[in-house]
Amino acid sequence: MKRDFTAKIYWQYFYLDSYDSDKEALKGVSLDIHEKERLVILGANGSGKSTFFLNINGVLKPESGEVYYKDKLIDKSGIKELRKNVGIVFQDADNQIIASSVRAEVSFGPMNLGLSKEEVKKRVDDALNYMNIHHLIDRPPHYLSGGEKKRVSIADIIAMDSKIIIFDEPTASLDPKNVAIFEDALDKMSSDGKTLVISTHDIEFAYRFADRIVVFCDGNIIADGKPVDVLSDSKVLKMANLKKPILLDVFDTLVENSIVTKDCVPVRSVEEFRDLIISQAKA
Repeated sequence: MKRDFTAKIYWQYFYLDSYDSDKEALKGVSLDIHEKERLVILGANGSGKSTFFLNINGVLKPESGEVYYKDKLIDKSGIKELRKNVGIVFQDADNQIIASSVRAEVSFGPMNLGLSKEEVKKRVDDALNYMNIHHLIDRPPHYLSGGEKKRVSIADIIAMDSKIIIFDEPTASLDPKNVAIFEDALDKMSSDGKTLVISTHDIEFAYRFADRIVVFCDGNIIADGKPVDVLSDSKVLKMANLKKPILLDVFDTLVENSIVTKDCVPVRSVEEFRDLIISQAKA
């Protein structure tokens, strides 16, 4: 089967920690990322998630290992194409935004691709409309709210027409309203065929959103599978210091007490839970 993106990597990327000793950030990590999937990466701070992202985006280079995009080995000559197709939205938008206006900020990437002025303008307008922030086009981005900055940083990547979009802790510091706006944008991108790779500490979001969950721990991948399977594994949860999602925990309790039958599919949203309770009450 032809894959959209493959990280066939035996990574031994070293960084210098605060105690001036070498430490492996990633240890023998190998991961396939499939076209159009919604992949969520879980793990504690320092588990290797961010280093992994910077490697598959081409910002960092591992000491050993290989990265493939569309079955093509990425070497020095392919880094530009990789970065064009694999975009990353950083946790802190201020670390990504560099221009003096929203227009200039979102224009920066397409201009570096050598596109015509007309194409750049079209991409900027489309990206800002996509994120519902076209009214901010002439505003200085550093004076925007945290939620608005996040939407500008996402528009940056949309304007590049990246096929794979990586989000590093995207909901950190966002209020509930902006989290909802962000999730709506993710659903739209997924419907448009984008491959989404997201790291988060929000276990409830991971459970309801992901097609697949991968768990990092101390530079290793300790779980890779469907959300229900991964987040029901008590050993994995303990190793990665995670908790079972509330909806899954409640569902399991209902099954254990024969309130819900064992053949029911575990619910992954409040709406699904409501429908389940109503259907069981009518049964």
